[in-house]
Amino acid sequence: MLRVRSPSLTPSFLSSGIMSTISFESKLFKIKDWTILHLTPEASDKLPSRGMIMVKGTMNGVPFKTLLEPDGRYAPGRQTSHWFRPDKKLLDDARAAAGDTVRVSLEPTKEWIEPEVPEDLKKALSTSQKAEDLWMDITPMARWDWIRWIRAVKTPETRQKHIEVVLSKLNKGTRRPCCFNRNLCSEPYVSHNWVLLEPAQTIL
Repeated sequence: MLRVRSPSLTPSFLSSGIMSTISFESKLFKIKDWTILHLTPEASDKLPSRGMIMVKGTMNGVPFKTLLEPDGRYAPGRQTSHWFRPDKKLLDDARAAAGDTVRVSLEPTKEWIEPEVPEDLKKALSTSQKAEDLWMDITPMARWDWIRWIRAVKTPETRQKHIEVVLSKLNKGTRRPCCFNRNLCSEPYVSHNWVLLEPAQTIL
């Protein structure tokens, strides 16, 4: 069983100052069977990072805390933004569904929630006490970074190679992945070439 230390309260990209709450309205939409909340570009521009960022806020007055994922839309003439997948409880409590316009207020937080560790990564970590110990010691933000790097691939074979690299790097004492574009969408289920899909867009 993996046990982790208390979350770090000082991610490097967040300042120690107080940031104003960001308020906006956005229409929920579906990509495959996921309901997606896509920040407006104007709201996203007010965030302190183009990459992943932890936020807390409300949707239709219902509180939540989540990781915002970049949408990866960096083509000429396009505006970049962030998105997240509201879970069923949040949607139910907010009485919201795909197609509804919701009221959102959010702000960055230094209190990172723990990522869900994929089973294949758990299995790999269990083979090395040294790697598992370092995994326990790094910050939640760093754990998110590793997991995003693992999943930002196109094939199962590449994913397995990334897991092997993670194990090797942790055994060598490396705490964060390097040479990783953190501004791209790392969730392959709802992206193509690391760009968030459009609503109802299907990739064959």
